[in-house]
Amino acid sequence: MPNLPASAGLLVLRVAVGVIAIAHGWQKIWTNGIEGTTQGFAGMGVPLPQLAAPLVAWTEVVGGALLIVGLAARLAGAAIGVAMLVAMLLVHLPGGFFAAEGGIEFTLLLTAASFAIALTGSGALSVDALFSRARVARRDRRLEASPA
Repeated sequence: MPNLPASAGLLVLRVAVGVIAIAHGWQKIWTNGIEGTTQGFAGMGVPLPQLAAPLVAWTEVVGGALLIVGLAARLAGAAIGVAMLVAMLLVHLPGGFFAAEGGIEFTLLLTAASFAIALTGSGALSVDALFSRARVARRDRRLEASPA
Protein backbone atom coordinates (compact mmCIF):
# COMPACT_ATOMS: atom_id res chain seq x y z
CA MET A 1 0.00 0.00 0.00
CA PRO A 2 1.54 3.33 -1.03
CA ASN A 3 2.11 6.07 1.49
CA LEU A 4 -0.81 8.28 0.47
CA PRO A 5 0.07 11.36 2.58
CA ALA A 6 3.59 11.38 1.10
CA SER A 7 2.20 10.86 -2.41
CA ALA A 8 -0.33 13.64 -1.87
CA GLY A 9 2.52 15.90 -0.75
CA LEU A 10 4.47 15.04 -3.89
CA LEU A 11 1.36 15.74 -5.97
CA VAL A 12 1.03 19.21 -4.42
CA LEU A 13 4.74 19.89 -5.01
CA ARG A 14 4.64 18.59 -8.60
CA VAL A 15 1.58 20.67 -9.49
CA ALA A 16 3.00 23.85 -7.92
CA VAL A 17 6.38 23.53 -9.64
CA GLY A 18 4.71 22.46 -12.88
CA VAL A 19 2.34 25.44 -12.98
CA ILE A 20 5.18 27.88 -12.25
CA ALA A 21 7.41 26.25 -14.88
CA ILE A 22 4.67 26.36 -17.53
CA ALA A 23 3.91 30.01 -16.75
CA HIS A 24 7.57 31.00 -17.14
CA GLY A 25 8.00 28.93 -20.31
CA TRP A 26 4.77 30.36 -21.75
CA GLN A 27 6.08 33.85 -21.07
CA LYS A 28 9.36 33.05 -22.85
CA ILE A 29 7.66 31.52 -25.91
CA TRP A 30 4.37 33.39 -26.41
CA THR A 31 4.53 36.61 -24.40
CA ASN A 32 8.11 37.77 -24.97
CA GLY A 33 8.69 35.50 -27.96
CA ILE A 34 11.80 33.39 -28.40
CA GLU A 35 13.56 36.30 -30.11
CA GLY A 36 12.81 38.62 -27.19
CA THR A 37 13.80 35.92 -24.71
CA THR A 38 17.04 35.36 -26.62
CA GLN A 39 17.81 39.07 -26.45
CA GLY A 40 16.99 39.08 -22.74
CA PHE A 41 19.25 36.09 -22.10
CA ALA A 42 22.06 37.78 -24.06
CA GLY A 43 21.63 40.93 -21.98
CA MET A 44 21.88 38.88 -18.78
CA GLY A 45 25.09 37.22 -19.95
CA VAL A 46 23.61 33.75 -20.52
CA PRO A 47 26.03 31.80 -22.75
CA LEU A 48 24.71 30.72 -26.18
CA PRO A 49 21.43 32.62 -25.79
CA GLN A 50 20.15 31.49 -29.23
CA LEU A 51 20.30 27.89 -27.98
CA ALA A 52 19.52 28.52 -24.31
CA ALA A 53 16.32 30.55 -24.82
CA PRO A 54 14.27 27.93 -26.71
CA LEU A 55 15.81 25.08 -24.73
CA VAL A 56 14.89 26.61 -21.38
CA ALA A 57 11.46 27.77 -22.58
CA TRP A 58 10.42 24.36 -23.90
CA THR A 59 11.98 22.59 -20.91
CA GLU A 60 9.75 24.69 -18.67
CA VAL A 61 6.56 24.13 -20.69
CA VAL A 62 6.99 20.43 -21.43
CA GLY A 63 8.70 19.62 -18.12
CA GLY A 64 6.02 21.51 -16.20
CA ALA A 65 3.24 19.58 -17.93
CA LEU A 66 5.04 16.29 -17.25
CA LEU A 67 5.38 17.19 -13.57
CA ILE A 68 1.70 18.04 -13.25
CA VAL A 69 0.57 14.63 -14.51
CA GLY A 70 3.52 12.79 -12.98
CA LEU A 71 4.95 11.35 -16.18
CA ALA A 72 8.75 11.02 -16.41
CA ALA A 73 8.75 13.16 -13.27
CA ARG A 74 12.32 12.34 -12.28
CA LEU A 75 13.60 13.47 -15.68
CA ALA A 76 11.35 16.54 -15.77
CA GLY A 77 12.34 17.50 -12.23
CA ALA A 78 16.04 17.14 -13.06
CA ALA A 79 15.71 19.19 -16.26
CA ILE A 80 13.81 22.01 -14.57
CA GLY A 81 16.18 21.83 -11.60
CA VAL A 82 19.22 22.28 -13.86
CA ALA A 83 17.56 25.21 -15.66
CA MET A 84 16.75 26.88 -12.32
CA LEU A 85 20.23 26.21 -10.92
CA VAL A 86 21.83 27.86 -13.95
CA ALA A 87 19.42 30.82 -13.70
CA MET A 88 20.19 31.14 -10.01
CA LEU A 89 23.96 31.11 -10.50
CA LEU A 90 24.20 33.18 -13.69
CA VAL A 91 21.41 35.70 -13.24
CA HIS A 92 20.15 35.90 -9.65
CA LEU A 93 23.23 35.36 -7.49
CA PRO A 94 24.56 38.90 -8.03
CA GLY A 95 21.22 40.23 -6.70
CA GLY A 96 21.76 38.71 -3.26
CA PHE A 97 19.14 36.62 -1.52
CA PHE A 98 15.74 38.30 -1.73
CA ALA A 99 13.67 37.92 -4.91
CA ALA A 100 12.35 41.50 -4.63
CA GLU A 101 15.93 42.64 -5.21
CA GLY A 102 16.54 40.18 -8.06
CA GLY A 103 18.18 37.65 -5.74
CA ILE A 104 18.17 33.86 -5.53
CA GLU A 105 15.25 33.33 -3.14
CA PHE A 106 12.69 32.14 -5.72
CA THR A 107 15.09 30.23 -7.98
CA LEU A 108 16.63 28.52 -4.94
CA LEU A 109 13.21 27.24 -3.91
CA LEU A 110 12.39 26.05 -7.45
CA THR A 111 15.80 24.40 -7.77
CA ALA A 112 15.38 22.54 -4.48
CA ALA A 113 11.77 21.51 -5.21
CA SER A 114 12.66 20.30 -8.72
CA PHE A 115 15.61 18.25 -7.51
CA ALA A 116 13.49 16.85 -4.66
CA ILE A 117 11.06 15.52 -7.26
CA ALA A 118 13.95 14.17 -9.34
CA LEU A 119 15.28 12.33 -6.28
CA THR A 120 11.99 10.99 -4.90
CA GLY A 121 9.96 10.37 -8.03
CA SER A 122 6.36 11.29 -8.59
CA GLY A 123 4.64 9.20 -5.91
CA ALA A 124 1.59 6.94 -6.12
CA LEU A 125 -0.74 9.65 -7.46
CA SER A 126 0.87 9.89 -10.89
CA VAL A 127 0.95 8.47 -14.38
CA ASP A 128 4.40 7.05 -13.57
CA ALA A 129 2.82 4.98 -10.79
CA LEU A 130 0.02 3.78 -13.09
CA PHE A 131 2.59 2.55 -15.60
CA SER A 132 4.61 0.91 -12.84
CA ARG A 133 1.56 -0.90 -11.47
CA ALA A 134 0.64 -2.07 -14.99
CA ARG A 135 4.20 -3.43 -15.51
CA VAL A 136 4.07 -5.32 -12.22
CA ALA A 137 0.63 -6.76 -13.07
CA ARG A 138 1.89 -7.95 -16.50
CA ARG A 139 4.95 -9.52 -14.89
CA ASP A 140 2.82 -11.26 -12.26
CA ARG A 141 0.49 -12.66 -14.95
CA ARG A 142 3.47 -13.99 -16.90
CA LEU A 143 4.89 -15.62 -13.77
CA GLU A 144 1.52 -17.23 -12.94
CA ALA A 145 1.13 -18.53 -16.50
CA SER A 146 4.61 -20.02 -16.76
CA PRO A 147 5.10 -23.66 -15.78
CA ALA A 148 6.95 -24.19 -12.53
